[in-house]
Amino acid sequence: MEVIEKVDTDRLIILREYRKLLRSAKPFLKDDDAKLIKKAFNLAAESHKDMRRKSGEPYILHPLAVAQIVVEEIGLGTTSIVSALLHDVVEDTQLEVEDIEKEFGSKIAKIIDGLTKISGVFEKSDSLQAENFRKLLLTLSDDVRVILIKIADRLHNMRTLESMPKDKQLKIASETIYLYAPLAHRLGMYPIKTELEDLYLKFSDPQIYRSIAQKLKQTKAARSKFIKDFIAPIEKLLNQNNLKYEIKGRPKSIFSIWNKLKKQNIDFEQIYDLFAIRIIINTPIEYEKTACWQVYSMVTDIYKPNPDRLRDWISTPRSNGYESLHSTVMSQTGQWVEVQVRTERMDEIAEKGYAAHWKYKENAGKQADKGLELWLNKIRSMLSVSNKTEALDFIQDFKSNLFSDEVFVFTPKGELKTLINGSTALDFAFEIHTQIGAKCLGAKVNQKLVPLSYVLNNGDQIEILTSNKQKPTEDWLKFVFTTKAKVKIKDYLKDESRNTAIFGKEMVERKFSHLKIDINQENFQKLAAFYHEKNYNDLFVKIADGQIDIKLFKGFELEEKAAKAASIVKEVSSNSFIEFDPIQKLKPRTQELVLGDNNLDKISYSLAKCCSPISGDDVFGFITVSEGVKIHRNTCSNAIELASNFGYRILKARWVTKKEHSFLTSLTIKGADRVGIANNITKIISSELKVNMRSISFDTHDGTFDGKIRLQVHDTNQLEVMIKKLRKVSGIISVARLET
Repeated sequence: MEVIEKVDTDRLIILREYRKLLRSAKPFLKDDDAKLIKKAFNLAAESHKDMRRKSGEPYILHPLAVAQIVVEEIGLGTTSIVSALLHDVVEDTQLEVEDIEKEFGSKIAKIIDGLTKISGVFEKSDSLQAENFRKLLLTLSDDVRVILIKIADRLHNMRTLESMPKDKQLKIASETIYLYAPLAHRLGMYPIKTELEDLYLKFSDPQIYRSIAQKLKQTKAARSKFIKDFIAPIEKLLNQNNLKYEIKGRPKSIFSIWNKLKKQNIDFEQIYDLFAIRIIINTPIEYEKTACWQVYSMVTDIYKPNPDRLRDWISTPRSNGYESLHSTVMSQTGQWVEVQVRTERMDEIAEKGYAAHWKYKENAGKQADKGLELWLNKIRSMLSVSNKTEALDFIQDFKSNLFSDEVFVFTPKGELKTLINGSTALDFAFEIHTQIGAKCLGAKVNQKLVPLSYVLNNGDQIEILTSNKQKPTEDWLKFVFTTKAKVKIKDYLKDESRNTAIFGKEMVERKFSHLKIDINQENFQKLAAFYHEKNYNDLFVKIADGQIDIKLFKGFELEEKAAKAASIVKEVSSNSFIEFDPIQKLKPRTQELVLGDNNLDKISYSLAKCCSPISGDDVFGFITVSEGVKIHRNTCSNAIELASNFGYRILKARWVTKKEHSFLTSLTIKGADRVGIANNITKIISSELKVNMRSISFDTHDGTFDGKIRLQVHDTNQLEVMIKKLRKVSGIISVARLET
């Protein structure tokens, strides 16, 4: 009886969500769109009928939720709704892409294929997630909706992450902050990007998340009153000028507040720019720029602006199409407030990103989506030149090149060029043309001679100086920033070294013949491993250049030592870490690493120096290649990359420590420099709390001081008590645990 009731309840929930989806899609449905969506829903429901999620709910609710995000929060149409409903069908059932194509056409089949089937064989040493991501980006050259639906899929997975085990939560959250949140940001989907960041913090450090959320809740009434008082004179002036507008006030996101707390080592109460006001104007597209500047002028007539905080993304939109005027002004209560001015069209593009461009394409012409198309072309260009790049290197290049801000510079003839922030004069040369980059001798910036490593600034006018005698060198890789320049330089160096490698190989073959060693690739690889080279081609180059003395071959027990090195290389490059001894012993014994009590677990581990975890921190174990298991804090800056790219090496860990155990950690203290304050600090630490200090240092300047204390504590509770006591000392401005 209970089973029947459960089935009936599930059907009602599924039907409710399906009808909700149809209501959201109704405004733009045409012809037989509703029938197509129903057909997709029925196929998905039938395919997933016996499947349930970790939470216990019917699996079909997941594709329904993804489709709801696609239509409601991203603003895509019928093709994307159908693709979202079917996005797991091919992967999880016997259906093939060909079956989808017969029923729904080639366009939807192609999107499903991009979402579910990753072509090619992965290199064993690559991270699967990184390689999947590269394969996924390849679909951008066909249909960007694949990426948009994938982001919707990730958003729903993050919203329902509570039902997953803790280690899975950390891995998925790390992937999200490492790849998906920046990608959503770059595609202009700011609300989704913000929610993904907040959800990352919720699962990686729930204590901090809850603390900030609680403080925001407690200050909500005061914030609402502040915003109401702040916008009152602005509304009055806008009304006097007969402008149609809407004003929204919002606090910063929990993630951005957490970032500020970390960077500035301050308390929540010390953050002054918690507020952002958005003024959205209803005006025809031809008057947008004038209207935005008019409103900006009205705001700055009332409140004094910070001249260093004006951002004009209307005259020069961001590469993802984002347009807005940003300024930070001083309120009458002495608090900084960020004011954003934009039109309804700009706001919809800012909220829904790439999808919103399609709506305005016909009205606004090519200009509306020119910036984002240029960015997508950059992705396609990166993908075309990076086929031989290792997957993890590719992800690093992708993040640094396509998720960063732009710098706007000019050619000698006044043509505007957009590069990533941090680009150098040499990057600019390769951006103009590969041959100009390869022959670049120097540059003139604003009529002054500068080196190749000169970092470009907004507004620079650059003239590249070339010479036919010039050629790329290894050093050039140290001061280029863009993937295009790096790849072209590496290609040139490879061509240059190929002939050198051939000569080096001939030298090795002659020496092998003399020593009666078989001439084959296996022994070449053993020799490379013996000299700690990545491959034997690099070894041949060094031998030809005289960096490795070939006469020393005979002086070493080459075959025995090289065989040992080769076995290590094989273990490290293996995709199955079962073959790696420490893990082979670890996996059958325990699924959770117990820290601090040697009687509970005999597995050796060490604490990572990058984040110095102590008892009580949320931590995980990471299995390294050569240093055993390293313990990291969940919020360690390196943890995101480790969990995202090497999730299969992550171990759950928990503390079971006794009070006699102590851990080294550090505090930073800022305050007013007064007589006796150092004595007050050390008295609390040593006398009151009986904590052993390893070192203490203070730097004073202009009546203030910055201090750093290294000490040994038992756990986070003891550390928290100490921080609270120190904050109460007269003259102390802030006390914080040092992250690294």
